[in-house]
Amino acid sequence: MAEGVDAPFRPVPFQIVDPERIPTPRYYDEEFYRLENERLWAHTWQMACRLEQIPNVGDWIEYSNLGKSVIVVRTKDGVKAFHNACRHRGVQLVKGHGSCEIQGFTCPFHGWRWNIEGKNTFVYGKHLFSEQQLDQEDLALPACRVEEWLGCAFINYDDNAPSVRDCIGPLADRLDQYNIDKMRAEWCYGAVLPANWKVAMEAFMEGYHVMRTHPQLHEAAGPLYQSMYQEPAGHAAPINPKVSTQENIKAQLRHMELLSEGMAGMCHAKDVETARGLMNVDLPADQLQGMMTWYGMVNAEVTRQGRERGEPTPDLNALAVSHPIKAVEFIFPHYFLLPFLSSVSAYRIRPLGPESCLFEIWSLTLFPEGQEPEPVMDTIMLPYDSKEFPPIPQQDYSNIPEQQIGLHAEGFEFMRLSKTIEGLISNYQQLIDGYLKGAAPEKLAKAQHELGSGFDGPIKNLDL
Repeated sequence: MAEGVDAPFRPVPFQIVDPERIPTPRYYDEEFYRLENERLWAHTWQMACRLEQIPNVGDWIEYSNLGKSVIVVRTKDGVKAFHNACRHRGVQLVKGHGSCEIQGFTCPFHGWRWNIEGKNTFVYGKHLFSEQQLDQEDLALPACRVEEWLGCAFINYDDNAPSVRDCIGPLADRLDQYNIDKMRAEWCYGAVLPANWKVAMEAFMEGYHVMRTHPQLHEAAGPLYQSMYQEPAGHAAPINPKVSTQENIKAQLRHMELLSEGMAGMCHAKDVETARGLMNVDLPADQLQGMMTWYGMVNAEVTRQGRERGEPTPDLNALAVSHPIKAVEFIFPHYFLLPFLSSVSAYRIRPLGPESCLFEIWSLTLFPEGQEPEPVMDTIMLPYDSKEFPPIPQQDYSNIPEQQIGLHAEGFEFMRLSKTIEGLISNYQQLIDGYLKGAAPEKLAKAQHELGSGFDGPIKNLDL
């Protein structure tokens, strides 16, 4: 950003004044959306692709968002990214994905070519152009900043922004321990939702919605959710004290089965099967102690069986102590992970307009080296109300469009947030305000650190 620490802040429409109240026009106002495009997305790290999609030299994939298109390509010197436009008259060089180590990128309009390093290699009818138009440095494809992390390529249009790891902060080190970079996609589903991108993101920033939105989860593990949301802190246990340890374990297994239904990475079938194999083990009679012991046994057995299969499974019990992570972890602004045992569900959301967004879901898990599946290159697109989605996304997608409509209701001027468990929504919105008003990049990066493990967390003062 051009603004420095001492630069005057730029005005922000519908700015947050009370962090517990988020003005509703931020979710549909055209000017606010325009400012996000200009001041937020132009300066933040965007998850562009999974690295297994470009495994070999010359493999490339297009990433597009808000009218900008970037080619992410693997070269002999690593992954690079270039702005996707011919230097002649601006036609996009590629669409989709492919491989071009030898032929490079050829403009479909007049046949000009560039190699995978971005160097121009051919101009049709060179003699037709003045010498200054053919300067090699000037003809090179403009590079876009790209960094690798979590098994993904992240791009940033701002060459002066802090690195992706500097922006994520301590959460980056914690996530690294779970070998997410070694996971591979099993599938990817997508839908266009008639809702603002922030509405879609915020639907996953708390578990407070489970009771009504996902009743099957609440029915299976009611005491767990009640202990977090229905009762004051410390007034309820995350198990049912009226039944045996064995009955509590059955309820937890059912909860895992429901999380796994159609979702794979959210609770992988192989981990459910491992847990099912521990149904008849000896445990302490005390229900809570027995439940904690059982979960420790599940962690240990998932680790052991994964390693026995040749998967790079980390020691889950050790990490629960040394590098704990939350059920949902957000990578600002548009990517988040739902890690559980050996696997992860990954979500990415991109704005398509003030009241429309593209929502994608990946299932990620570990495989033995040499037994990884073919890369998932294309998103399976479905209508947002399709019954082909797993049950949990179906339930979430039924709420999100209705919320977008409700935000326009007469007299509904702001969303009112819980200061204790809906804090991530406010913290996200405060950070967006920081970008819109032009806070210093280093200050914005430090504020992003406060989002780490913010799921179900309190509102914070980000000092932006």
